[in-house]
Amino acid sequence: MRNAVMPSSAPELVGLPTARAVDHYGFTVSRLDEAVAFFTDVLGGELCYREGPVEDSRGDWMTRKLGVHPRARAHVALVRLGPRTNLELFEYTAPDQVVSAPGPNDVGGHHLALAVADLDVAEERLRRGAAVRLGPTVPDAPRRWYLTPWGILLSLSEPGRPDGRIFSPTLPQYANPVQRSLGLIGTEYVSYTVADLDAATAFFTDVLGAELVQGPQDTEERPPGAEPSRRALLRTGPTANCELVQSTTTALRSRPPRNSDVGGHHLAFYVDDVDAAAAYLGRHQGVELMGEPETIARGPIAGDRWLYFRTPVGIQMEIINMPDGSLPYESLTSARRATPGTLRWHDRP
Repeated sequence: MRNAVMPSSAPELVGLPTARAVDHYGFTVSRLDEAVAFFTDVLGGELCYREGPVEDSRGDWMTRKLGVHPRARAHVALVRLGPRTNLELFEYTAPDQVVSAPGPNDVGGHHLALAVADLDVAEERLRRGAAVRLGPTVPDAPRRWYLTPWGILLSLSEPGRPDGRIFSPTLPQYANPVQRSLGLIGTEYVSYTVADLDAATAFFTDVLGAELVQGPQDTEERPPGAEPSRRALLRTGPTANCELVQSTTTALRSRPPRNSDVGGHHLAFYVDDVDAAAAYLGRHQGVELMGEPETIARGPIAGDRWLYFRTPVGIQMEIINMPDGSLPYESLTSARRATPGTLRWHDRP
């Protein structure tokens, strides 16, 4: 008698091979010093390192690896915000730079949503930090919107009842007095406006292995002046959420910004094996690997192995593996990047 094949009780896990978590959110700003000061002095983030200029004065490395003009130059800062979030902030100079950031309706629009303990307390601190409140004061509104002087759109909300499928940031004790005075709990999600919501949702779930939590559906949680639209909320790994919003803009803003444009952005994933993840991504239609995986040889994060890639949904992304615990910047500061630790992509802490 042949042995019966017993069905597995564990669901098949899909997505990036060896992925652990979202590593960082990358944003290109108009004035790096002001952005760093805002995220550290106003929001209580910790500056881990700065580097630059990143440039290639004679070759085409900047184009091949970063997708920008060959003579572009970048200065970079890494800020840890709360327990789980790394923000990689860029300031570029480039001959063909676009200096007007996309709006929330445009393809490439984006914002960072933060959870706070008390909206009124947090708003007072943001006002002192020169962030501009968008729209009128609406009593009992669940979310408030702010624009920083250098162009990043933020939203604040008080956390509701935890949902087991949505990552709910928690902070048992504040990391520093600034976070305590702000009442910062953590990052709720990052939001991207895309040309095709259904295609973007499918790419996140089928290729990256994200879990669809809500939608696609209509939403009223839009910045003041933004048109009503559809959105999807996804859980991206163990400790991050991502919102995708359908663009309502036509040809005027149909192209997402490049890294070197103000308002440029990328989404980076921490993987144990960059080469295996790159090979997997390269087999998917519409994914363009930007060169080969490369290991940084010098600077504050020497040892980092990384690769950028373009996606068919207009969001530039990155896969990285950091030798945290032995990075050069760690000898110069007590600040540390947020890391996934022992968590894996499909863990649900």
